[in-house]
Order: sequence, then structure tokens, then C-alpha cells
Amino acid sequence: MSGGLLVAGTTSDAGKSVVTAGICRWLVRQGVKVAPFKAQNMSLNSFVTKEGAEIGRAQAMQAQACRVEPTALMNPVLLKPGGEQSSQVVLLGKPVGELSARGYHGGRQQRLLGTVLDCLAELRGTYDAVICEGAGSPAEINLRRTDIVNMGIARNARLPVLVVGDIDRGGVFASFFGTVALLSPEDQELIAGFLVNKFRGDVGLLEPGLDMLQGLTGRRTYGVLPFRHGLGIDEEDGMGVPPRERSRAWERVSRGPVRESAVAPPAGEDVLRVAVCAIPLMSNFTDVDALAAEPGVVVRFVDRPEELADADLVVIPGTRGTVRALQWLRERGLADALVRRAARHRPVLGICGGFQILGEHIEDEVESRAGEVPGLGLLPVRVRFAREKTLTRPAGEALGERVEGYEIHHGVADVLGGEPFLDGCRVGQTWGTHWHGSLESDGFRRAFLREVAAAAGRRFVPAPDTSFAALREEQLDRLGDLIEQHADTDALWRLIESGAPQGLPFIPPGAPA
Repeated sequence: MSGGLLVAGTTSDAGKSVVTAGICRWLVRQGVKVAPFKAQNMSLNSFVTKEGAEIGRAQAMQAQACRVEPTALMNPVLLKPGGEQSSQVVLLGKPVGELSARGYHGGRQQRLLGTVLDCLAELRGTYDAVICEGAGSPAEINLRRTDIVNMGIARNARLPVLVVGDIDRGGVFASFFGTVALLSPEDQELIAGFLVNKFRGDVGLLEPGLDMLQGLTGRRTYGVLPFRHGLGIDEEDGMGVPPRERSRAWERVSRGPVRESAVAPPAGEDVLRVAVCAIPLMSNFTDVDALAAEPGVVVRFVDRPEELADADLVVIPGTRGTVRALQWLRERGLADALVRRAARHRPVLGICGGFQILGEHIEDEVESRAGEVPGLGLLPVRVRFAREKTLTRPAGEALGERVEGYEIHHGVADVLGGEPFLDGCRVGQTWGTHWHGSLESDGFRRAFLREVAAAAGRRFVPAPDTSFAALREEQLDRLGDLIEQHADTDALWRLIESGAPQGLPFIPPGAPA
């Protein structure tokens, strides 16, 4: 059996995914054969593995941090929200049905524990170390009985737990203490210590608090990671909250690891403005990160028709609710704005659900069960939703360049005309494809942006040397540097290798009966 660690958090978005990726990259640079694991993930941003399994994009990026190929074992349960009350359950990479939150937590989740533990055991039998990521907080006492991703997995697999807290939000000491104090004695035995994330300022001013926290809990702090702009991996959240109802969740959607990073000035005289329609249940909006990586390309998320006026390219991204997103576009006046835009031969790109929206007709008895619904009619495409989900990794050629991508969709497109484009089509400057990730192919992205710039009348020139893959690697190395430079890596390795320290004290009151 290999070493292991569970990275938990005081809250959602505390930095669990980033810390997990950073630890993975630090370990692999030490010659350790390491793999990531997240028992259960809720995300609309997913990825297709080589064997045709759907997993969360965060785990795919963590696998890249480990320099290994992602597999379904690394994320055995994926929940894809279809609204406020239900999610599609993806088990070992394949959809197995829709469940309400009550139905899932009412019994189905606990029945998946055996599968989850089998996947973890298989990874631990193959790798020197497995770095697991929790979900939300381990102190969600209302969900503890059926938990399979936090202390449920830690207890069954005897994993030491490192709790990450985002100090930039404030209240990190109370969060650390409260997290431990709300756990049962058996769970507390595995909480080894803490890791402070996103600290700004002089660490010396923080140290008295860390000493007091250790005195109160008997648990040490394994590192203080400084705040850094542009650090992250592909986001898990993508519910698409409209900007006028902004929450912290929406702010996470409108940024990204590449979109936050500083890039070089434009190679040409002009910038290129990209507006992304922030449709409901937005999925795999990470597609636009490759555009934002280009010097001189400005990406923003919009929800009003007037915000399309100065855009050189409008992107309609993927969605878990194609018909709902189409209705939303119509209600907000964006549908009419898109039709007017296409009539003036101004560039529009639809990806996956966005591609389906651009078609003539949608027949959906699967996702929304809305039956027959007219699309925007901008592309000669008719879409029928199939119960079987398409999960593939296609490759081909477009605009004279090699392209690779991945497909995740129930909608089957019957293309009736237009010019072929990545298994979809284009008419004038309106483009549609089911291929996610195609813009990560550097040559194709540059060729596409040249076409967009010409159509928009912009003197924009794509930089000749932007490598999206290299930018991702650079990002993962920065995360590894953060762990190596600001965490006690010797103590972390002892934790991974030997488990939680013995004799950790119980902090009352503990979990309620």
C-alpha cells in the first residue's frame, strides 16, 4: 500500500484543488510516482479520458500535475447539476441517471462507498502516493452519515487529513478550530494539521496565532501559502449566475488560471474583444481560456445584448441545459442580438450546447423533456437528444491546421449544409462545433483568430509563439514552487508516508449525536 493524504478545506473554494495539484507537482519533481483522487466531484467542467470516461476537469489537470494520463479511477463519482435540485450522476466515467439531492444523499451516495474505496485501493496499489481532495468541508454535520468524499473516505482508508483555510476571506482561525471541534473523536484522530492559503503580508505577524491554534488543538500548521494572482487550475463551478446577481461563485466563473495571468502586449496594432454569453448551467467554459492566453485577446462574460455591440467575437459556450439556455437568451434579448450579428457577418462561435442553440431545430426528450423547440436558425443543423451520451476524443483538421478536442453531449447534430467545420459547420462567420478544447490546438487557434480579426476589421495579429500547453505546465510548476517554498515539505512527506501523528487530542464538543 502506498502513502496517501486527504486535502480537505474549511469551506468550498478554500484552495483544495490548487493545493492538491501543487503537492502533486512537488512530489513528481522529487521522483515520486503520484496520482490524484477525488471520490466525488460536483462540476459542470468535465473532461474525457483516453478510454472515453468523463471526469472532472480539476482531476484531469491534477493528473497533468502528476505527469500521468487521467483515468476514471481518479474521479469515480461526478455529479453534473441540471438545476437547483437535481444532478446527473456519472459513475466511473459513464452517466447512470438523474437524482435529486435528497435522493442522492438519502441512500445512493453511501452505496457508492465500496466503488470509491476500490478505485482508491487500485490507485494506491499502482502509485507511490495518492493525494486525495475532499469536497466542501469535512464538518458538514448534516451530510456526515453518508459522506464518501471527506472523513468517510479518510476513515475507511486511514488517510491523514490536511485542512486548508483561505485567510483572504477572514476568520481562518475560527474556521480551523471549528472544523476540528465539530468532528467525532474518531474523525479528529485523522486531522493532522492545517495549511493557510492566500496570505498577504508579514508571516511574522501571523505566527503568534498559529502558535495559539496549535496550543488549542494540538495540531501544527504545515505551511502558509502567500497570495498570488493567476494561480489556479480549471474551475469546478460553472452554474452561470448572471452578473447582476453576482456572488463569489460567479466571480470564480469569470476568471480562470490563464485569464488571470499577465500576458504580453498585442503582437499587432489592435486587441481582439471576445464576449462569452453567460448562459445558465454553463459547462466547460474553460474553452475560452485558450483565447485569453493569446496576447491582445480580451475575454469577458456578458448577459446583456448591448454588451455584444463592441465584441469582435461572441462565444456561446457549452451548457447542461441547452433548451433552458436558449430560452434565457430569448428572454434577455441576446437571441435577437445574435441573429442581427450573424446577418451582418460578424463572428459567432457556438461550442457544444452553444452549437446546438445556433441550429434550426432541437428535439429534446432527454435533458429538458421540452419536445420540439426552434433554435436560432443561424446554422443548417437539426439536433435530436439521445439517451446515450457521446464521450469521445476526436482529432482532425480545420483551417489547414491539426486540431484535437473532446466531446461530451447528448445532442446528436444532423448537419444539412454549410461548410464543414470540426464535425459541425460554418455559414459565413457563424461557426458551430461539438468539440471542446479545440482552441487549445495552437496552430488552429491562431488561424481561427486571423479569420475573426479579418471579419471584424481589426489589425490584430496572433502571436506566433503562444503555446497553451506550455502555459499550463508553467502554471502547474508555479503551484509546485508554492508548496516547495512555503510548506514544510519534510513534515508533509512524513504525513503522506506514515499517516496522522498518534495521540492527537480530542477537541470538544465533537460531532452531535
